[in-house]
Amino acid sequence: MFSNGANGSTTGPLKGVRVLDWTIWQFGPVSSAMMGDMGADVIKIESLDGDSGRGLWRASNLTMDLGEGRNAYFETCNRNKRGIALNLKTEEGLQVLYKLVEGADVFVQNFRKGVAERLGAGYETLHEINPMLVYGSANGYGPDGPDAHLPSFDGCGQARSGLMMSATAPDAEYPTRVTQGVSDQIGAIMLCQGVLAALVARHVQGIGQKVETSHLSANMWLQGMGMTMSLLNGGRDFRSYDREAPTNPLANLYKCKDGRCIQLMHLQPDRFWEPFMKVLGLDEYIDDPRFSDMAPRAENAREIVKILDARFATRNADEWDSAFRSSGTDFIYAMVQSIKELEHDPQVIANDYITEFDHPVIGKVKMCNHPNIYSETPSGIWREAPELGQHTEEILIDELNYNWDDIQELREAGAIL
Repeated sequence: MFSNGANGSTTGPLKGVRVLDWTIWQFGPVSSAMMGDMGADVIKIESLDGDSGRGLWRASNLTMDLGEGRNAYFETCNRNKRGIALNLKTEEGLQVLYKLVEGADVFVQNFRKGVAERLGAGYETLHEINPMLVYGSANGYGPDGPDAHLPSFDGCGQARSGLMMSATAPDAEYPTRVTQGVSDQIGAIMLCQGVLAALVARHVQGIGQKVETSHLSANMWLQGMGMTMSLLNGGRDFRSYDREAPTNPLANLYKCKDGRCIQLMHLQPDRFWEPFMKVLGLDEYIDDPRFSDMAPRAENAREIVKILDARFATRNADEWDSAFRSSGTDFIYAMVQSIKELEHDPQVIANDYITEFDHPVIGKVKMCNHPNIYSETPSGIWREAPELGQHTEEILIDELNYNWDDIQELREAGAIL
């Protein structure tokens, strides 16, 4: 369990790194939140009316309103950050940004092509102020090409990249969209990875640089193994999985008596065929020439799937799980779980993959933890998502040497809240 605290009480491999986060929605904010998990001091820069994600109340079928003016979407995407509200359309607000850039290590933004440049926050401008700055940029379709200027959200990234088709059953009328902003999430992960690589390059080679990640590139890389194999085979499409007639029936999905499913993943099925048939009580099929090795099993997949379907339907999933575990063979499988079930999964609990956080406004909450475990510099959830402009005065006075008269002038100029 982690408690909120100032950056001085955090650990993490990025402790001592300052990140300026000028991002909205999910793609950019999750990337910088990951940096905050790793101990970076992340300052979220918002317009005076705030990140659009603050008003997103219908993003999913989950309840968004957490009370006290907090919503689950914004809290998830913006933990471990301090917040400052600036009007970058004023010269005074822009000068505050430039002072922040002077002492920053990383700047991240995810606005459409041309927006940052138009507001005076493009790479060339900030690089001139701080040549060692790592500038992360997230967009829909990449920095070049005919569609570089187009807006994009999660579903657009899934659609354009082929991810929807990869997730779609062969007989489906419409392509399937994967839920929970997965396109934004993998984009955020790849942007974070790119920023970290650029920080290493800065340390080793002494250079600052711009890092660009897009929905299109990240989602293509998410499928990169299959995509590259397809390209190596002359562009042949990968089909989505056909459960009724799989190439490998021992890497397939089966429903148990209680309606729960088990995913088998034996990629060397001949090694497991005999012990698997024995644990299922189907010894009569071990030497059946229709199923004796991979080739005939693929040819007769529909038949063996029907046999396995009937057998799995005779026991509950937990019973099959116990049988596999006690068999003496390390079968490769997993129970199919819902998001809700993960909270009670003993493996999740043992590794603190879902952790408790003492939120100062809404009390103790559970959140999905940072995915990596560091032996010497633990990551964590150190603070809640900031209220709009929550740390503006603190940052201006304590870190940029403004005084109260300066702050009053900035307010009168409409540069801060």
